[in-house]
Amino acid sequence: MTAVTDQDQDHTEPTDHPDRADHADHAGVGDSGPAPAEDAVSDDVSETASAEGASEGDGPGDAEADSNADSNADGDVDRGAAGDKPAGDTVPEEPARTEERSDGRHARVKAESEGSWDDGLIARRVTEETAAAQPVVLETRASAPQTVTPLAYDGPLRSRLDALRELVGLSRTRLDSRTLSEAGRVLDEAAARRRLSGQHTVVAIAGATGSGKSQLFNTLAGVTISETGVRRPTTAAPIVCSWSDGAATLIDRLGVPGRLRRRPVQSAQSEAQLRGLVLVDLPDHDSAAVQHREQVDRILALVDAVIWVVDPEKYADAVLHERYLRPMAGHAEIMFVVLNQIDRLPGEAAEQVLDDLRRLLDEDGIALGEYGEPGATVLALSALTGDGIGELREALGQFVAERGAPARRIAADVDAAAWRLRPVYATGRRTGLSEEARDEFAARLAEAVGATAAGEAAERAWLRNAGRACGTPWLRLWRWYEDRREPATGRVLLRAQADEEATARQRVEQAVRTLAERASTGLPAPWAQAVREAAVRGSQGLPEALDELAVRAGLPPGRPPRPGWWPAAVLAQASMTVLQVLGGLWLLGQIIGFMAPNLGVPVLLMVAGIVGGPLVEWSCRIAARGPARRYGTEAERRLREAAAGCGRARVLDPVAAELLRYREVREQYGRVVGV
Repeated sequence: MTAVTDQDQDHTEPTDHPDRADHADHAGVGDSGPAPAEDAVSDDVSETASAEGASEGDGPGDAEADSNADSNADGDVDRGAAGDKPAGDTVPEEPARTEERSDGRHARVKAESEGSWDDGLIARRVTEETAAAQPVVLETRASAPQTVTPLAYDGPLRSRLDALRELVGLSRTRLDSRTLSEAGRVLDEAAARRRLSGQHTVVAIAGATGSGKSQLFNTLAGVTISETGVRRPTTAAPIVCSWSDGAATLIDRLGVPGRLRRRPVQSAQSEAQLRGLVLVDLPDHDSAAVQHREQVDRILALVDAVIWVVDPEKYADAVLHERYLRPMAGHAEIMFVVLNQIDRLPGEAAEQVLDDLRRLLDEDGIALGEYGEPGATVLALSALTGDGIGELREALGQFVAERGAPARRIAADVDAAAWRLRPVYATGRRTGLSEEARDEFAARLAEAVGATAAGEAAERAWLRNAGRACGTPWLRLWRWYEDRREPATGRVLLRAQADEEATARQRVEQAVRTLAERASTGLPAPWAQAVREAAVRGSQGLPEALDELAVRAGLPPGRPPRPGWWPAAVLAQASMTVLQVLGGLWLLGQIIGFMAPNLGVPVLLMVAGIVGGPLVEWSCRIAARGPARRYGTEAERRLREAAAGCGRARVLDPVAAELLRYREVREQYGRVVGV
């Protein structure tokens, strides 16, 4: 059998070669039944020797020489088991590698005949001491194609991921990339994990220096895979052990090279119990080497579950609780907390330490999976003596068999990302613009543009026009004379106009500031800033636009319109004037003797004209108040609506758009958190 070296193991899938099948036949793989245990042990020893030689830095030539030597030795043993063969039937040594799987020699024939190299995992490594103490039984199995089923998320989780993706998209222009980086990472990892196997669960074993995590890793694997010892740190790089095929892409995602991938000593019970498990032994999270801690942080963000191994001395370590356990409190359902080395505790000390560990976990906010409730599994064991290992293996097997850890991990990551985003999305106060705030903004703009004054001016213009049409000729003559006597005051009017424009600009700015403050009240800081910026952008050029609007929407040129009764009033006023003139001429004729004396009639005519003219003017003024008021109100309304429309287009609509965007992201955030 060709020995497998760490240096030679990679993910390259060899093509089919007929001579490999011949070589497999010479190795004694067939229907003749399981090979002797001595052959299996010698095979595993050769694999271990060559793998360790390659991993210790031997050159390519040395590794190849060791591999060739082991291959020749294995070939002799296998040929002895299969029977003597002619010298001409020997097959030259093939550079490609084959893997001796623990589930039977038919697996190698299947991998070579199908032209695929399993999942790229290195075969199990067995030391001479382990092989001598526990012989490895190789079972013969029928070949079957290995299919990898991608991970599938349920409906609620897919909906939450879609909402988070929509949330990030809506927020890119309002929030900085640093704020959204965690949510983006969760989306990327969720998409990457969904494309990979859903039949495997990646579990990392993490712990502090000297906690015994590597020893626990070896105990679960049934073979010494990860190096243990008093040297610190002992584990310098993550090592992976997979209990079934099809996990190569998952391990590639972790960035673990092929020389650090192993297979456990498999038995029927172990394979059935832990099928689908991919176990990762991490370096110490408190290692003095910075690169070790960086590897721990990187892989902890990628695995589906974590087994935290603590010892009686450092189970309350502040680094563990503050840097890892407390921030990962939301991931309690995918966490195992194992108190190792209980064999060092006398009497009931183990139970006391375990109870104190539960208390610390509760203070960290980690829910404990007790009484059937979801949460972290807390166990006490000894990897050295094996006490409690069966309980952990059973709990781990049930956990892996559920196939729900990857989805629970993604859901917990979404919860954590949503909690970090809460300050920029959630607020306990009511937000938005009320109708009162909108009306007040429109009123301030109308006041700035002089809508009330324009209405009053329109009313006065109506009354003045009524006075001109219905007043007595003598009064109109007097008013004309008074207007001619008024001095020119153009300079004073210009100064007043400039002051009025400055005041109007200040009113507009004040109205915009007040609106922005009311609209941003209660919003998270980024969205409040976006609302204020939208209001400021809209206010630029608003005073000038209002001035132009006031000119266009002000009083129409010419005289105000007249009601239907005005001609009758004008005719009545003219009649009163005619009576006055007629009575005056009659009296004048009597004075000069042109007409017979008769004072009654001309005096009556003059009195009627003199009294009737003002009476008609007063009646017209009374009748004109209603139409004048309506005319002024209509002019004020037009100007107010024009000012409100200008303010709405320039300020209110951009502010409302920002509030609407915030409302949308708030709804998406509610979907993310499951509300």
